[in-house]
Amino acid sequence: MAANDTELIMQTQRGNMDAFEQLVQRYDKRVLTIAAGYVNSADDAKDIYQEVFLRVYKGLPKFKYKSEFSTWLYRITTNVCLSHRTRGRRHSHTSLDQNVNDDDGQPHALKDTLAGDTFTDQQAHDAEISLRVEQALKTLSPRQRMVFTLKHYEGYKLREIAEMMKCGEGTVKKYLFEAIARLKTQLKDFAV
Repeated sequence: MAANDTELIMQTQRGNMDAFEQLVQRYDKRVLTIAAGYVNSADDAKDIYQEVFLRVYKGLPKFKYKSEFSTWLYRITTNVCLSHRTRGRRHSHTSLDQNVNDDDGQPHALKDTLAGDTFTDQQAHDAEISLRVEQALKTLSPRQRMVFTLKHYEGYKLREIAEMMKCGEGTVKKYLFEAIARLKTQLKDFAV
């Protein structure tokens, strides 16, 4: 039978690194998904992921069980995402001249992939929609974007988001309302 979070935390607090690895494996995909949804850059998401689990490892000796481990972990994830944004990290852009590997592992310029027959009109339209939504999301404040991402991409309830962000449910509703209003304004001229 698999150990529960509390057992793994207690074992980690006693120095058992295998227990910590089990905690990481239990939650790593969720943390990476939240980070990736927030920054829209694989490299930045990986940086956030590493920072989150570094903070978790450093904070576990002082973990007091006042909340569920998952709530504590997602609060750390939220804080790292928000502080990542305020640090003014660059958003990476991929050059069309950058070499990428195809399905067979052969390197070629990204622009060659885009010019090929495999890039259909539907893919172009989907890419344009994704780009417009990403640009619109970047106009949100960090907290608005976090609330929107957690609610609409991750499926969290408002109460859970409020707990993660250490604020009231009314504040979360306000951020969500403002985010949706701003996105509607940003995307109003874009017919999907």
